Amino acid sequence: MKIVVLDGYTLNPGDLSWKAVEAFGDLEVHDRTAFDHNTIIKHIGEAEMVLTNKTPLPKAVLEKAPNLKYISVLATGYNVIDIIAAKDLGIVVSNVPVYGTQAVGQFTMALILELCHHVGDHSKAVKNGDWTKSKDFCFWNSPLIELSGKTLGIIGFGRIGQATAKMAQAFGLNILAYNRSQDLRLESETLKYVELNELLKQSDFVSLHCPLTESTEGLINSDSISKMKDSAFLINTSRGGLIVEEDLKNALNNNKLAGAAVDVVSSEPIKADNPLLEAKNCIITPHIAWASKEARARLMQTTADNIGAFLEGKPTHVVS
Repeated sequence: MKIVVLDGYTLNPGDLSWKAVEAFGDLEVHDRTAFDHNTIIKHIGEAEMVLTNKTPLPKAVLEKAPNLKYISVLATGYNVIDIIAAKDLGIVVSNVPVYGTQAVGQFTMALILELCHHVGDHSKAVKNGDWTKSKDFCFWNSPLIELSGKTLGIIGFGRIGQATAKMAQAFGLNILAYNRSQDLRLESETLKYVELNELLKQSDFVSLHCPLTESTEGLINSDSISKMKDSAFLINTSRGGLIVEEDLKNALNNNKLAGAAVDVVSSEPIKADNPLLEAKNCIITPHIAWASKEARARLMQTTADNIGAFLEGKPTHVVS
C-alpha cells in the first residue's frame, strides 16, 4: 500500500511521529506541495492513499491518479477536495471532525485575556525600559478589564462554542449563545440562547465559532457591527470569511469597537494589503488556535484510525 502525505509539515514539523500511519504501508511524506496540478499529480504518483491538509485535490488532479482509492483530510474542513469528483471516481474521503475542541476554546480565552490586559505589550514595555523610567511603582499603557460579570456572546454553539463557554464561565462571564439548533438542557443562570441581534446588542465580547457557509459569509459587517456596543470586543478563531475585514477595520479605527482578536483571515497566509493590518487594537495570530501538540497528536491518531477503518472495509468520518 503506497501512502503519500502532500503537506505534512503543518501537522508534524518534527515533534510527532508518523509511525501510526506508516504501519499501514509504504509512506512518503512531503513537507509541502506546490499548488499546481503537475506538481500535485507528480507527488501523488502511484499512491493508493493520499493525506492532505490544504493541498487542493480538484477533479483535474483526481482524474490523473488512477490508483487512488482513499483520501484522508488532515483537518476538519474538506473544501480543498472536489467531493463530487471523488465520489464519481470511487474515491472515499474522510476527515477528522473532532481533535481541537479544547485547544481552540483555550486559545479563544487567551485572546480575550490579551485584549483585556495586553500582557505581551506590557512585557515589551518593561524590557524597553519604561518601568525603569517610571515615576510610579507601576504603570499600564491600556485599560485593564475584569471579566467577571461581563457577557460573552458565542455565535455558533457546537462543540467548540460549548467548550469555550465552560472556560468563560469559570472566569465569571455570562454566556449568550446563538445557534441554528438549540439544546435547552445547556441553559442555566449564566447561559441562555438568544437571537443574533440580541446577542450583538448585549455582549461585551462576541466570539465566532460557526462554519463558513453561504449564509454566514460576511456575517460580521458594518450592519451587524452597528448593533454592538462601542465598548465590545470581537474574537474570531473560526474562519476569516465570516468577517468583512474592511468593515471591521473601519469600526476599530473609528472607535465603534474597542478591539478585536483574530486567528484567521480571509486569505491565508495573510496578504500585505489585508485591511486588518491597519486596524487599531487588533490582535492577529497566524491560524494557530488548533495547533497545540496535544491536538495535533489527536489528529494524527484519528487519521491512522480512519485509514485502519477504511482498510477493514468500514470507513469512518466519510464526507464523500
